[in-house]
Amino acid sequence: MSIFNISARLLNSKSPFIKVVGFFVEMVQIVVLSLAIILPVRYFLIQPFYVKGASMEPNFYENEYLIIDEISYRMREPERGEIVVFRYPLDPQQYFIKRVIGLPGEQLTISNGKITIKNETNPDGIILDESAYLSDDIYTAGEKKIDLGPNEYFVLGDLRSASMDSRVFGPVSRNLITGKVLLRGWPIDKMGLISKPVYSYN
Repeated sequence: MSIFNISARLLNSKSPFIKVVGFFVEMVQIVVLSLAIILPVRYFLIQPFYVKGASMEPNFYENEYLIIDEISYRMREPERGEIVVFRYPLDPQQYFIKRVIGLPGEQLTISNGKITIKNETNPDGIILDESAYLSDDIYTAGEKKIDLGPNEYFVLGDLRSASMDSRVFGPVSRNLITGKVLLRGWPIDKMGLISKPVYSYN
């Protein structure tokens, strides 16, 4: 006889004590079933993440509650423009949130506030148009040229003047990337899915 049949018989009993016991047995069933569903989702598919610091303003603010999709990158690679959470290369116990700018195998140059990307599709280089998520007054400081390896990503915070990112600690290895930001859960008035920007090049 299953635990479900047992709890049903207890709840149908005429004895008040037996009914109380049946109620608690049913509650245990619900908790066990809930954990069986929630725990795999929580630890293998999605993770909560709280934003700390100002590096992603004005698109993400401190203490905002985000849900991280951990399954997509098991089936495909990160794409330019996606917001990712990763382990800090110099201290893997810490987690950072940044935007993917440079992809594996690309050459990336930062000069005069502009980001130029060279790859197989654009061997002569293209200037990355970030107007979809950056205001005109955001300036990407630093003069840098970097060749990304086969499993390396160049990441930047949206608030470039307040972000410690790949300009400081270098590229992020693929194995350090935990997942991408799927949705914002808090605050309520900003709740919603996070979409990837569509780039136009000039």
